[in-house]
Order: sequence, then C-alpha cells, then structure tokens
Amino acid sequence: MINSFIFPDILLYLLDMVGVIACAIAGTLLAQHKGFDVAGCILVSMVNAIGGGTLRDMALDRHPLFWMTDLNYVIVITLTSLILQIFFHLYHKIDNALKLFDAIGLAAFSVIGFKVALAQDMSPVIAVMMGVWTAIIGGLLRDIICNEIPLLLQREIYITASVAGSLTYLVLDYWGFDAIANEFTMLFVIFAVRMLALRFDWHLPSIRLVS
Repeated sequence: MINSFIFPDILLYLLDMVGVIACAIAGTLLAQHKGFDVAGCILVSMVNAIGGGTLRDMALDRHPLFWMTDLNYVIVITLTSLILQIFFHLYHKIDNALKLFDAIGLAAFSVIGFKVALAQDMSPVIAVMMGVWTAIIGGLLRDIICNEIPLLLQREIYITASVAGSLTYLVLDYWGFDAIANEFTMLFVIFAVRMLALRFDWHLPSIRLVS
C-alpha cells in the first residue's frame, strides 16, 4: 500500500519541485540578463515556474490552484530567484545555462502535467496536451515579458520532445511496465531529446509552398 500510493505521490511532488526550481532559475537568468530589478526577477521566475501549471489546473477545473494551497511553491521560487540574483556573476554563459535549466523544467513539468491529467481520468490525447501546456506556457510567458521571441516559436525541438516523452510513457504502460519506471523513462526521453536537439542543432522544418 505504501509503495502503491505514498511513494508515487512523493515522487511527483519532488519532480514538481525540481521543475519549479529549474524554471525559477531559467526565469531569473533571463530577467537578470535583461536588467530587471529584484522584484522583476522574482515575478518572471514565478510566471515561468507556475504559469503552465496554473493554466493546466484551470483547464482541468482543479480548484483551488496548487500553489495557493501549498505555499512551498512561492517560497521555493522566491528563495531560488534571490539566491541566483546574488550569485548571478558566476553565470558567464547565459544562453547555455538558460537552455539547460529550461530543458530540466520541460522534462519535469511534462511528466507532472501528463500524470495530473491521467489522474483526472482524461484521455491519453488530453493528457499529452496537458503535459505540453504545463511545460511550455510558463516559458512562453517569460519570454514575452522579457521581450524575447519564445523558444518554442523558433523551430526548436521543444513541444516535440514533450510529446515524444508522453508517447513513450503510453507505450510502456501498454506493455505493462511499472508506472514509476515509466515516469523516469519519460523524464529521460524528454530531457535527452531536448539536449540532443541543442547539441546537434536539430530543428523542425518550415512548410512553404514551392513557387
């Protein structure tokens, strides 16, 4: 009973916190690079870290919102942003650091959104969509606030990585693999696809009519 219920809940919560910290770091890095003040950096980190989950919960009619009933989210995001602002000078390669933490957040939040939707008895298609929403909306809002062209609109292997991870989970689940193993595999697939895309400069093609 403990292994079936308690451990998965703890695991998902820890994954959520990993995603929150990663996205708070990514948001603060970009905001600090853009010259935002202390409050501005915290705001951007908040939007990046909980924006996707907020939209997901609203779409699934889950109330109250997760960060309103658990202040650990707000506390962790704020502390992460403040600590990073203090030591921001240590991050010399802003783009590489931003993309690394962005990839970690993408993987963690995809798993969380996907599992939350399945727990709400949503269809696999909606679960995949909720995984994508949870993972990308925060980063989309972050880039808009910071006057950047969002990564996911630049032919990046971003949404594709999230979908690939979700489909991997569904296939493994169909074959009868353990749910926890499936979650870790999904996490790894998304992170690996995203990082490989960055390493080898993979991009989705543009579709144009030939004149």
